[in-house]
Amino acid sequence: MSDVRLFHTADGGEIECKVGLITIADGLETAGYLSLFGGNEDDAGIAADDPLQWWANFEERVASRRQRSKLQHVLQGLPCTPFNLARVEDAAKADLAWMSEALQATVAVEASIPALNTVNVHIEITIGNQTYPFDFKVNWGTE
Repeated sequence: MSDVRLFHTADGGEIECKVGLITIADGLETAGYLSLFGGNEDDAGIAADDPLQWWANFEERVASRRQRSKLQHVLQGLPCTPFNLARVEDAAKADLAWMSEALQATVAVEASIPALNTVNVHIEITIGNQTYPFDFKVNWGTE
């Protein structure tokens, strides 16, 4: 699988260009990034008719394809404490749940606090015997 590589920065997602060419990533990092950070951070991801959700969700008929960004909402609304790491992991798993059904993947998420007001979300997506690991290091509650 190949896609444009997206990575997280302090002000959102970025693409990389080298020698005038956009960097392509093999794997599922871009799909993971869009699942975690592609919706509206003000959307709690609970109510199906929440007007704060990403506008394209209202046209998507398959619920598992809607981008809700529960992770962004948790990072915006909860303090950066070890106690809340389980909530971060649960939100990330919910955002990535579509992969289990659509790709027959196993999704593992582990969150840690490597620095003040920072969370690292380590994700491993396994399909068959191939594992795609990636990490998103994100500001927590400071944006």
